[in-house]
Amino acid sequence: MSKIVLHQGVFVLVCDGRKAMLLRNAGDHVYPQLETVDISEHNERPTHEMGTDHPGRTFSSHDGRRSSVEQTDFHEQSEERFLKAVAAKIGQRVEAHEIKKLIVVSPPHATGILRKAYTPQTRAAIEAEVEKDLVHLAVYEVEDHLKKMA
Repeated sequence: MSKIVLHQGVFVLVCDGRKAMLLRNAGDHVYPQLETVDISEHNERPTHEMGTDHPGRTFSSHDGRRSSVEQTDFHEQSEERFLKAVAAKIGQRVEAHEIKKLIVVSPPHATGILRKAYTPQTRAAIEAEVEKDLVHLAVYEVEDHLKKMA
């Protein structure tokens, strides 16, 4: 695990498939003080509203056998769209030179989706990635976790 340095002005994106917090260090690397810049939440509909049909069935033309088609994971698709939107918003801030350095904190699955959606400029701005689910914590607790990694 690489060390995290929370320089003054560095941005920290803490997210998962349902919530994203963009924080900025108003302190310095010795005494960081993360402040909330933006919070986005994904309000997901209940499963019964997302898809009501039963999974389909297919028939083999060769021997007449039937097999079922796997159920579409609407929650997964919804979370992926949310994370791509988060990556796009971050990309806009990077291109506007608002974000120069970024630390991303997200669970491994979300990190994978985000990586695919980053622009080259966003990739260049990323100083570190932390594959942990800290989005449910208060900002001062996220700060404590990152200080311990310094």
